[in-house]
Amino acid sequence: MNSTDPVIEQALRAAVRAPSVHNTQPWRFVVAPPFVELHLDRERVLPVVDPMAREARISCGAALFNLRLAIEAAGRSAVIDLLPDAGRPDLLAVLRVSGSRPVAPEQATLAQVVARRVTNRRPFTDRVVPLAHRTVLVRAAAAERARLVVLDTPKKLDTFATLLRRADHLQETDPAFQRELRAWADRDANPAEDGVPRSAGGPRPTVGSLLTPRQFHPGSTVERAFEQEPLVAMLTTHGDTPRDHLHAGLALQRVLLSATVLGLSVSFLSQPVEVAHTRTALRTLLDVAGQPQIVVRVGYGHPVAQTPRRPVSAVTTTRTGTQS
Repeated sequence: MNSTDPVIEQALRAAVRAPSVHNTQPWRFVVAPPFVELHLDRERVLPVVDPMAREARISCGAALFNLRLAIEAAGRSAVIDLLPDAGRPDLLAVLRVSGSRPVAPEQATLAQVVARRVTNRRPFTDRVVPLAHRTVLVRAAAAERARLVVLDTPKKLDTFATLLRRADHLQETDPAFQRELRAWADRDANPAEDGVPRSAGGPRPTVGSLLTPRQFHPGSTVERAFEQEPLVAMLTTHGDTPRDHLHAGLALQRVLLSATVLGLSVSFLSQPVEVAHTRTALRTLLDVAGQPQIVVRVGYGHPVAQTPRRPVSAVTTTRTGTQS
């Protein structure tokens, strides 16, 4: 891949550091300077857990945030057109790089932590996340047309934990789901560029733990006590269309990078959003407006290993001539 524009090349390296469901990295980029197209890679959409490609589009939205951020942090303007062609629904966005612009301090700060951001599936400490930090994360989501709802009462947290256990049990007893999960978790035999290796997985929670994190490697017998009073937050959007999914991804990545700047760790509690009836219950039982898209656990964790990524050259093609 040779974009001929070093700013675009650097931005693509940032884009592929975005998180994705099961670390599938379901994105493809087509570069025709000054344009960069973002496409959904249908071959990497998970047919069991994500049949409508909702989580895949959220993942692509997170990559789009990194792409835009890196360009703007380099002092260039980035104009995004979401879903520009109704006849090509997997063309998720077209970004146009244009002239110079001042770099905002927040953009520079967020761009500096793109390479440091990781998903931490291990227990956090019991140190309380300050209200000021929570406010920063809520505002980060709002800046991308989404809402981050903190489950800040024992009743809400207990209700969520019940739905989490229910959805996790359904997925654990679903052979098709387990086969799909194993396909993306059992990738340690050869140097992998995707999936969730054992080094990035988390331990089983001890008996009596409130939350039930996903077990990517169920054969592990390692158990650890998780935090007693976890901070859980749910990202919602007004609707549930492909455009909303992209906005959820943009908001998610701004939240994750903002958390990294603050020294916070984040992991995902996706099960109840992936199961249809528990996703509906999240709205009704928690009395939340909008559509639940992502649930995260936030706290203070210890350093963890990064998950692998495919090289930019594997996900990018260059097209000469004008953007179509």
